Amino acid sequence: MPRIIHPVAGIMAILTVSTFWLSTAMSELFLSGSAVVAVKAAIPWGFLLLVPALAATGGSGFFLSQGRREGLVGTKLRRMRFIAANGLLLLIPAALFLASKAWAGEFDRIFYVVQAVELIAGATNITLLALQMRDGMRLTSMEARELAAAGGAPQDRPHRQAGDRAWNGREA
Repeated sequence: MPRIIHPVAGIMAILTVSTFWLSTAMSELFLSGSAVVAVKAAIPWGFLLLVPALAATGGSGFFLSQGRREGLVGTKLRRMRFIAANGLLLLIPAALFLASKAWAGEFDRIFYVVQAVELIAGATNITLLALQMRDGMRLTSMEARELAAAGGAPQDRPHRQAGDRAWNGREA
C-alpha cells in the first residue's frame, strides 16, 4: 500500500504547492485586488489538503526507505527535512500573515516583502519536490531493472537491506 500512497500523495503535494504559487502570481499580476484577497484567503484552507498529503508522502517514504540513509534515499530524506522546515517555518506563517493582511485590505510594503519571501520559498519547495519526484522515479526504475535482471516477478522480490548497492545509489 505505501508504494501506491507515496507517489499519489507526492503528486497531490506538488500540485497543491504549485497551485498556491501560480494563483498568487497570476492574481497579483493580472487580476483585481479582490481576486488577491480571495486567493490569499483560500490558501490557508488548502493546507487541509497539503499537510495530510505531505505527511502521507513523508510517512510512506520513511516506511519505504526501510532504514536506509545513503544514496538516493539519503538524499531524499535530507531534502524532505528542508522542505518541511521551509513549509513550517516560512510558508505557513507567511500564508497566514498574508491572508490576514489581505482581509484587512493592507497591501503595504510589509505585505509585498512577505509575499516576495513566500514566492521565493514556494518556488524553492516546488523545485525540491520535483527533485524528490525525479529521484523517486529513479529508485523505482533501478528496482525494476534489478528485478528484470533477476527474472523475478514483483511478488517474488526480496525486501531491501541497507547494504544493497542499487538502493545506495552506487549502481544505476
